[in-house]
Amino acid sequence: MQNKLSKNVKALGVVSFLNDASSDMVYPLIPIFLTKTLGASLPMVGLIEGIAESTASLLKVFSGWLSDKLRRRKPLTVLGYGLSMIAKPMLAFAQAPWHVLFVRFSDRFGKGLRQAPRDALIAESTQSANLGFAYGFHKMMDTLGATIGPLIAMILLPVLNQNIRSLFLLSFVASALALSTLVIFVKEKSVSQHSATLPKLSLKILPRSYKIFLLAIAVFALGNFSDSFLFLRSQDVGISAVLIPLLYALSNMFFAAFATPMGKLADRIGPQKIIIAGYGVFALTHAGFALFASQNTVWILFPLFGIFSAMTESVQKIIAVQTSDPDLKGTMLGLMHTVTGICQLPASLAAGILWSQFGAQAPFFFGSSMAVIAALLLCAAFWSAKSQKSILPQTR
Repeated sequence: MQNKLSKNVKALGVVSFLNDASSDMVYPLIPIFLTKTLGASLPMVGLIEGIAESTASLLKVFSGWLSDKLRRRKPLTVLGYGLSMIAKPMLAFAQAPWHVLFVRFSDRFGKGLRQAPRDALIAESTQSANLGFAYGFHKMMDTLGATIGPLIAMILLPVLNQNIRSLFLLSFVASALALSTLVIFVKEKSVSQHSATLPKLSLKILPRSYKIFLLAIAVFALGNFSDSFLFLRSQDVGISAVLIPLLYALSNMFFAAFATPMGKLADRIGPQKIIIAGYGVFALTHAGFALFASQNTVWILFPLFGIFSAMTESVQKIIAVQTSDPDLKGTMLGLMHTVTGICQLPASLAAGILWSQFGAQAPFFFGSSMAVIAALLLCAAFWSAKSQKSILPQTR
């Protein structure tokens, strides 16, 4: 196995690095902007984040399917990054919570448009034995950007007199650089141009193994509410607003540090074991946020959350590619993202309601429980795979 990355994978890594630096300059501050500046309630924060993620996620399966049908990935990827580039700075002009909802929806709509075609382009630019390495590298670059973004915000906020709106405007610069890199350096991969018609989008076209995988990640996603509640929980135990971006950056440092090693490990021992262990780390982390959150312990919990992310986000893409029809890579990747995103609406809304009705611990206990159920479901599926040799194969 050659541990070598293609030019496309490297260029897409730079694109994600720049785009996430732009996004995460502002993302950790949005819930604070909503609650402190615009007067939004906690359920409203959950509703806005849930709608933004879930509604836009409906597009992911369609964009993946469309890229399969067109046999082209780059145009949809460019369009998606372009829309996000335009949307993010508009937060600076928001005067009401519904304005933030519109901007967040537009930004996530762009992500929904680009994500499945981009992930399919990475798969088509990589040998199958190196998928974990490629996705891990891409996620590392993505997360390094998400690490630097909050640090930039932390440096700029004092310079800007704590003016969050000015910071929102400045986020445009890195987004523009990301789009330019994508247009200039990423090349469309030639794929089979056979005339076979793709089947209509339907559960009937899904392999049994993929259906089991989708069920498990859906259960998990119902407990994986918006990260906004992690930021709010930190503020609840006494962390000042100016340190919230630093906590988020710390989480992303661990995410970036572990992303590529976890991808390589998944190539060696199979992605199934990694994702189950990742769900276990999530359950422990959220139980920690419920039981032990304090001004000291959050500096341990956020790195653990970063390690969980490294163990799951890239790995589930490997499983989706390995269990899909080669002609339906975009569709299967898009469907995975869509299921996860749709579940974020009830997950985030439920988190806001649970917090308001039962206290800050309640949503974290719920998330931890759902992760345990999802891990058990995957264990049952993978145990069955050993005997049937047809469910979630290790590699191709």
